[in-house]
Amino acid sequence: MAHDSTEDPATSGPGKPRLGVEADVPPQDASAGDIDPATAIAEDDDEARLPDVPEEPTEAIAAGPLAVGHAAIENAVRLAPTSPGVYRMLNAASDVLYVGKAKNVRKRLSSYARVNAPQPARILRMIAATVTVEIISTATETEALLLEANLIKQLRPRFNVQLRDDKSFPYILITGDHWAPQILKHRGAQSRPGRYFGPFASAGAVNRTITALQRAFLVRSCTDAFFESRTRPCLLYQIRRCAGPCTGEIDFPGYTELVREATEFLSGRSRSVKRELASEMEKASAELAFETAAVYRDRLAALSAIQSQQGINPRTVEEADVFAIHQEGGYSCVEVFFFRTGQNWGNRAYFPRAEKSFTPEEVLASFLAQFYDDKPPPKLVLLSHKIEEIELLADALSVKAGFKVEVSTPQRGEKKELVTHALTNAREALGRKLADTATQGRLLQGMVTTLGLPHPPKRIEVYDNSHIQGTNAVGAMIVAGPDGFIKNQYRKFNIRSEGLTPGDDYAMMREVLQRRFKRLVTPADGDAAKAKADDDSFPQWPDLVIIDGGRGQLNAVREIFESLGLTQVSLLAVAKGPDRDAGRETLFMPDREAIKLEPRDPVLYFIQRLRDEAHRFVIGSHRKLRKKDIREAGLQEIPGIGPSRKRALLHHFGTLKEIERASIADLGKVPGVSAESARKIFEFFHAQPG
Repeated sequence: MAHDSTEDPATSGPGKPRLGVEADVPPQDASAGDIDPATAIAEDDDEARLPDVPEEPTEAIAAGPLAVGHAAIENAVRLAPTSPGVYRMLNAASDVLYVGKAKNVRKRLSSYARVNAPQPARILRMIAATVTVEIISTATETEALLLEANLIKQLRPRFNVQLRDDKSFPYILITGDHWAPQILKHRGAQSRPGRYFGPFASAGAVNRTITALQRAFLVRSCTDAFFESRTRPCLLYQIRRCAGPCTGEIDFPGYTELVREATEFLSGRSRSVKRELASEMEKASAELAFETAAVYRDRLAALSAIQSQQGINPRTVEEADVFAIHQEGGYSCVEVFFFRTGQNWGNRAYFPRAEKSFTPEEVLASFLAQFYDDKPPPKLVLLSHKIEEIELLADALSVKAGFKVEVSTPQRGEKKELVTHALTNAREALGRKLADTATQGRLLQGMVTTLGLPHPPKRIEVYDNSHIQGTNAVGAMIVAGPDGFIKNQYRKFNIRSEGLTPGDDYAMMREVLQRRFKRLVTPADGDAAKAKADDDSFPQWPDLVIIDGGRGQLNAVREIFESLGLTQVSLLAVAKGPDRDAGRETLFMPDREAIKLEPRDPVLYFIQRLRDEAHRFVIGSHRKLRKKDIREAGLQEIPGIGPSRKRALLHHFGTLKEIERASIADLGKVPGVSAESARKIFEFFHAQPG
């Protein structure tokens, strides 16, 4: 879906470092809403982890709790309205167990209050845990559906289907606030003026499309500051991925025509654009302008590459989202395909958390309402299974979108083919995820054997610190479990201790661990805190803590744990091998001899992955903190850089960000900046954290 934005421009985010020569590739711009390196959510990791699926109880539920639950619901029935609304069932700890909506709230709650009515085990467990029911009245059933979806995503009730979706979708933006528009990837608020095209299923799909569009339409991708500072074309012009408007290699009308063609192609008029290019190629060939004809030929080939990479491109479906669900082994996978302007803009697999008793139709219905809670719906939504209240969902999406949205389950034709293709992908994605989970389970069992753990760890926490001579010190925690890395549980800790000796890793680790585990220690119990499961049954209490270091770091952490009264958590320190060689690490555990594993041992490789992920995350957090510090402090922090040189640098490069990206050779070209000063400036921005 393409649309315009004419609000104030957004600030630019950090880009990639330049290679250091004037003809090098320009830095890519990113909106302020784009990826935050501190969260370290990998661009290509679009599949959520496989969720925990609660097991059905094998024992009968005691009559006492059921009676209490029925009484609480019966009390709510007497006060419930007969109008539409949303109800929440809460347990004794005021945790929300279930969020539901109804056209007639009193009638719906009455169905739970009937003592002898046959109910699934899931419902009986929910009733037995219920002590309070809260009700919110709404004007219409449509409003109730939208509110229910919002509350489920916000509260994550145990007995609801839960969509785990912590990533926004990327878009392609052709800017509208510069005479030479730029093409770039965008996430977040669409406040910068220009045309937005999307959503795309993944950042990888956006990057591939932008690269092909640059070859086809030669639209620039560099930042405005980089554009304004050019004196000769950059490398992208040399490799025919930019028309070079920055130095007048193409005039304003010519570049405007290229932008128009790119916009029309993304808007769905690809056939007319290809016809125009083919006509120009034939015209140039007839006039014996073979070099010009070759340019048009290459542009046509790039457009064909875009369409071939997209796989299925529907002939009769202009704009639609396709949803297909497959269930296996008690898990559900929902595959989503995005079609805009008659083109396939990618797909993404989701693994919503749902109990085994939920049918595919029930999971899909709840998934859809939550999916569109924070996303614009298209004109057509195609489903693999027919859900209840399909008309109500269509009305709710129409209200949200501001135009009529059709929701259907096609039975024949091209739409049915699209759903079948999505269903095949859902089946394969769930199969891959189940296989990955089995492999992870074998590795965790291997850790039990190798490290002598009491049971396979369900939650592993890995800690690391990063700083440069004690400045911008930050600690980080990454989390892994039976389904791999749990990235929405990652945490960073800005070191706040006063009087900390620069570079004191022990003190930094002490602060991080104390801040982390004091939250879990029960004040009334001097021993280890009791584990409290969060909403998706993933424990907050770790079974294993891994730190980067040797015996000294291990003893320091052990002292910290003993001071907090923690005795139930296993500790492991991973010391790097000689010359920091991977595969030659030494493992240390309390009261045990050092452990040396074979370089190709799968368990050692798994531990290396955990440590390296923690290192990657903490480095990203440190760099973000340092860049913010540099932006606030400006250039005054660099030794030997006074006001005159600062003005010269800013006049030459335009912004602090471009100074940071510059090579030593580029910095040395600034008037008044010597080779030694250029080296100091470069080292200031590129110092490696410890």
